[in-house]
Amino acid sequence: MKLAIGSDHVGIELKPAIIEYVKELGHKVEDFGPYSAERTDYPIYGKKVAEEVAAGNFDGGILICGTGVGISITANKVQGIRAVVCSEPYSAKLSKEHNNTNIVAFGSRVIGSELAKMIVKEWLEAEFEGGRHENRVKMITDIEKIN
Repeated sequence: MKLAIGSDHVGIELKPAIIEYVKELGHKVEDFGPYSAERTDYPIYGKKVAEEVAAGNFDGGILICGTGVGISITANKVQGIRAVVCSEPYSAKLSKEHNNTNIVAFGSRVIGSELAKMIVKEWLEAEFEGGRHENRVKMITDIEKIN
């Protein structure tokens, strides 16, 4: 899988451990910044990663900010993105299986690196189940098209 990753200045400390872990799992990952701990705004990087995923340049994305909330809200403003913020692995897994999420986000002020790795692993290994969930994802996509 080819993944895009981004954070803000708060998430930058956790990001290298996640990049390394994703590579250990056999995936490719490209870092969309930032590249220093200088204060920055999470919408910049949430948008960059979401646009790359929505354009089909990457199979999915990983976003990190203080809570994961702001950066995932930003990503969800990009048409075609279904980003989920998770603080535990079960929701990450089900978000992919039931909602076909294409970006996972978490907060570096909320979880540590080992829990983040478990979330990423569950999310990466999960597969969209389709079936009854397919219609629900279509309903979400239809709402996007209206607005």
